[in-house]
Amino acid sequence: MEIDKEIYQDLVSFYGEVFHLPPLASKIYAYLIFDFEKKGICFEQFVEIFHASKSSVSSNLHLLLTSNLIKDFTPIDERKRFFVINDNYIKIRFEEVIRKMQTEMEILNRLHDFRNSDDENLNEKFEIYKSLLNKNIDSIQETLTKL
Repeated sequence: MEIDKEIYQDLVSFYGEVFHLPPLASKIYAYLIFDFEKKGICFEQFVEIFHASKSSVSSNLHLLLTSNLIKDFTPIDERKRFFVINDNYIKIRFEEVIRKMQTEMEILNRLHDFRNSDDENLNEKFEIYKSLLNKNIDSIQETLTKL
């Protein structure tokens, strides 16, 4: 498998930060991105590629699996498990973003009702923020439908 080292390092940094991954997990995830044909990488290859202990590779693969960032499969003619990027993760990730924005909107509505302010400036800012949240929710939902 061919990788571009500069892009790989950028992916490691980016996904480590975005997904709050430990260094080895972000390296594994970034490496799997270069498996464009989705052939999969087996456990032993990760141990060899990253010069890491079996337990470290195992725990980091487990983290990526439980986070739904990757999937595993075992071909019918093999005993080894292979790992690939979870293509559905984009949908999972943005559905979670939508859920968080909807929860925030619900809580803010309750807070706004509780406060019951006559301050027009405050009420206008609240409506602008609600509008922004709604537009983002709609935009993300529309994009997910297209995907």
